[in-house]
Amino acid sequence: MAEPGDPMDQWVDEQAGPVVRPYAVTRGRARPAAGSFDMITLVVARQAVPPPDVGLGPEHLGIVGLCQRPLSVAEIAAHLNLPLGTIRVLLGDLVERDLIQVREPRASGALPDDSIFEAVINGLRAL
Repeated sequence: MAEPGDPMDQWVDEQAGPVVRPYAVTRGRARPAAGSFDMITLVVARQAVPPPDVGLGPEHLGIVGLCQRPLSVAEIAAHLNLPLGTIRVLLGDLVERDLIQVREPRASGALPDDSIFEAVINGLRAL
């Protein structure tokens, strides 16, 4: 264990062990290789356990394990205690390997015609 005041002290936590920086998890990548992921995008795993020869890191496997039921990108980040940018890069890796299915949020439709708003206002006034 590092001595107090030792420069290594800032990189080691007694309970968690050595701290791994997010850029080390993504191998220095800042953008996902595939897809763009909104915070409310839903992610679900395509299989329970990926094949062992896929070459995934523990964070990738953690995402697949969590996403046995649909979770949002924000929820995944919270569960794994990783920044959203890091999660997006890892999700891109999993999309490329076809290990997860992504459901983007629906685009909000066009606003209703003004006549509907006028009818509502007139109805409220009539009360």
